[in-house]
Amino acid sequence: MELKAILVAGGHGSRLRPFTRYVQKTMLPLHERPVIDYALATIRRAGIKDITIVSNEFIGQISKHLGQGLEGERLHYVIEEEPAGVAHALSLARPYNENTRLLVYFSDNITTLELADIAQDFKEAITPPGCVLLAREEAHPEAFGVGVLDDDGVLVDIVEKPESPPSNLAIGGIYLFDERFWDMLDDAVVEKGDDFSISDINRRYVNERSASLVSVGKDTWVDCGTPDALLMASIMAKEGKLNPRPFRERTT
Repeated sequence: MELKAILVAGGHGSRLRPFTRYVQKTMLPLHERPVIDYALATIRRAGIKDITIVSNEFIGQISKHLGQGLEGERLHYVIEEEPAGVAHALSLARPYNENTRLLVYFSDNITTLELADIAQDFKEAITPPGCVLLAREEAHPEAFGVGVLDDDGVLVDIVEKPESPPSNLAIGGIYLFDERFWDMLDDAVVEKGDDFSISDINRRYVNERSASLVSVGKDTWVDCGTPDALLMASIMAKEGKLNPRPFRERTT
């Protein structure tokens, strides 16, 4: 089954104002390249050729930068006229992404973790493989979906933005979902309404024991949604620790 990607770059980027009053947040610079180049490069290095980008009224800035994409690639641009939550943003991408497996990537997340092997196994699974959740250890995980582990270290639940986190395991921003994703989303929206979060979908997979957890480990994961994080990521990009290239370099 084909594996496609949805790159979610919507919202007002309020944490990055005043810059995002005039510039799409993923077009802000990380040293010499815009943020979106690093997020998109991770998707491309995973071997995904069909990518839907959901963004706000500044989506023209992204399309002017990326154009029609690389050779053999299909880029779809979808405008989110008003921010109306995660479910709405994802649903805008639905016409291009039904009956397929999905990488859902929220654009603030920049990582050095390579997804090619994980994506290939996920794509080639004969039966629906559930979901793959990427996680990292955070000193203060209160702003994320936080994993709840049993005594054997198995993920048994996800708590969204808890005041008292049950662990330091932050889950958020990059997910692989099987072909049941849209049914899961529809059910979660009916149940949660305006309180919906992506964790409500993840929790459904967790409850049926079809969610697997991949820890970033020693790899880097930066949330570029704040000025301080953007500055830190820019320094890392200047030092060559972040990779904006769409292809993995061959070793000899």
